[in-house]
Amino acid sequence: MNMLAPPHELIAGADSAPPAETVYLAIQVESTPRGRAEPFTAHVIACTLTIAIVEAYETGGTLSTGLGLNRTEIESLTAQWAPAARRFFDLAAEPEHVLLDEEETQLHELLTRFASDSAPLTGWIASIVTRRAMAPRHLWQDLGLLERAELTRLMKDWFPTLAEANVANMKWKKFFYRQLCELEGFSLCAAPTCRDCDDFDNCFGAEDGASALARLSHR
Repeated sequence: MNMLAPPHELIAGADSAPPAETVYLAIQVESTPRGRAEPFTAHVIACTLTIAIVEAYETGGTLSTGLGLNRTEIESLTAQWAPAARRFFDLAAEPEHVLLDEEETQLHELLTRFASDSAPLTGWIASIVTRRAMAPRHLWQDLGLLERAELTRLMKDWFPTLAEANVANMKWKKFFYRQLCELEGFSLCAAPTCRDCDDFDNCFGAEDGASALARLSHR
């Protein structure tokens, strides 16, 4: 499918999901002034929108399910950063409210507590990271990013104090839950120190693997 195909060929409700590469490139080609001024932010948003859009096609769900954002938030995010994304989904089908379970609520509160500011974009990023952290792969993969280093940069940009606390470069999901446990006053595991743990790689091992978007584009 050509990335510049007319909108009616790319709208939600098609027989199959458009290739992830098609969605990502379409979003980036129609970049906004904000996106051109902040290319890394535009890239992160394009990645997260792309993976959520493809998942919505494949599951018959909504974009909100993958992003943790409600209709108004999705409308604002795409208007400011990714207007081309709107051709791939039906905004009217998105819910007005998003429900978080207890685990998501705690993680969202952690990210919000350490957010760089109270701007709407920062809130949207916190919600997206929270929702994608519920998925099973490495967090950078489930955000649709190209490599773990991009997730580290995301954390430093939007949650700098929290990022600075990850001095040992722990896997981000593991780090989030260790922080939540410490805030509650108990330890995540029984080992006296990480060096003494028999499962060290589970927290600190390499987070390699293929980009989720690359896999979606070639299956």
